[in-house]
Amino acid sequence: MASPDEKVAFVSNLNGTSLTEVSLGSFLAPLCFLSRGLFLILFHLGKGILPFSWASHLLLDFTSLIMPLVLSCTALSDILHFVIVGLAIVDFAVLYLVYKNGKRGSFSNTTDKFVQSRVESNQVPFVTVFRVLVNVKTAISILAVDFSVFPRRYAKTETYGTGVMDFGVGAYVIANALVCPEARGKPMRGSRIGHVIKQSVSVWPLVLLGFVRLASVKSSGYHEHVTEYGVHWNFFFTLAIVRLVASALLALFPVNSSWILAVFIGGTYQVILETTGLKSFLVRGNNRVGFLQENKEGIFSVVGYVAIYMAGVQIGHYLMQSRALVRDWIRAIRNLLVTSVGLFIALYACQRCIEPVSRRMANLSFCVWTVAQAMFFLSCLSIGDLVLLFSKVISNFSLVSASWTPQNRKSEKVRYNMDALCLVQSVNRNQLLYFLLANVMTGLTNVFIDTLNCSDVLGVSVLILYMFMSSLVIFILHINKITIKFW
Repeated sequence: MASPDEKVAFVSNLNGTSLTEVSLGSFLAPLCFLSRGLFLILFHLGKGILPFSWASHLLLDFTSLIMPLVLSCTALSDILHFVIVGLAIVDFAVLYLVYKNGKRGSFSNTTDKFVQSRVESNQVPFVTVFRVLVNVKTAISILAVDFSVFPRRYAKTETYGTGVMDFGVGAYVIANALVCPEARGKPMRGSRIGHVIKQSVSVWPLVLLGFVRLASVKSSGYHEHVTEYGVHWNFFFTLAIVRLVASALLALFPVNSSWILAVFIGGTYQVILETTGLKSFLVRGNNRVGFLQENKEGIFSVVGYVAIYMAGVQIGHYLMQSRALVRDWIRAIRNLLVTSVGLFIALYACQRCIEPVSRRMANLSFCVWTVAQAMFFLSCLSIGDLVLLFSKVISNFSLVSASWTPQNRKSEKVRYNMDALCLVQSVNRNQLLYFLLANVMTGLTNVFIDTLNCSDVLGVSVLILYMFMSSLVIFILHINKITIKFW
């Protein structure tokens, strides 16, 4: 069994991968989601009977949505571009079969009719899918990083660089911001001070979980990468503080100004890093005396995460606006994609003129990269969802869960029946529990398995089993309509 020091060394001093490779990964999940939907449509057109049994739906969702994500960051990581191209070809072929089987006129007439059609306007399915997939990818990565089959370039970087897991941390913050009460347009009840106090009370589960994780790590001797957050700090504390600060800011400023606050906070923080000794304090020296020095990475990076959260609130507020026509969503998705491209251009300027991306400091480059990459991922998911909606319309079939449904009187019933047997909705129902379950199972796996020295085949097998058990637990809770909340 590898020692804790060996495990820490295994995840230390890494430089990440290229921006292109991280962005390339954004295509995989939408293609998998589209494949799963097209399979159901094609099965229906072949006179198959839906829905399946709950076990069959679990197996379908796991093999089509989760297993490819596990394989893409392990055994297939070096040929990821071939996997994506292959999936795209298969999806295009199936889409052609669906169109050929269900078309009712010329392609131009069909698309014109589709663009003018109406969809359910009370929800944004691809936002839900984004949040769930961020959670799923996080669950995979926190265990996979301890296996040698997981590429070191995907792991968190030491000081500068862009690792897949670096993006995952920022994406998790954005995933929470997208659906916060302010982004969803929920009116503030009572005074502003009362609202802030209420939000302060609501984060107590995160604070408690932070202390539980701290106690369990210290008592078990579990390996710790100190330069990630510090000696005592962890991501639960970061999430709690970010939510507190953001609630206070949103009580003082309108939601529409969230992007201004994000730019101001991120820019001001970068100026302080450049003009004071803060940057040197954060990245140099191992002399950790006192609480501030012991947890400097976790404490100061909160500023960057607040900026990311505020940007996420702005994105969520924009996406949650009511849009009933497909053409309106096409315009919104176009704006999302164009903004993402603009932010990538800004990132290039930041890295050339200021400094590279640093998750450790959560500097301005990291904030810009995280928001740009999250918007690009959201754009890919939304385009995939639109293609799936087009397939639903031309096939006159709507039994595909966690995606847009053409607006009609039966749509609500259809969505309810299929969402009740959907792994995506299962994770969405109990997202925090799923994250906790993944953390607990990661710790137990490291206790019983020598992750560092096991073979690649065993490593992949353990990861698949670990993800399946997490999915099974959360799926069983969902089909029994059990929602576990900690507040």
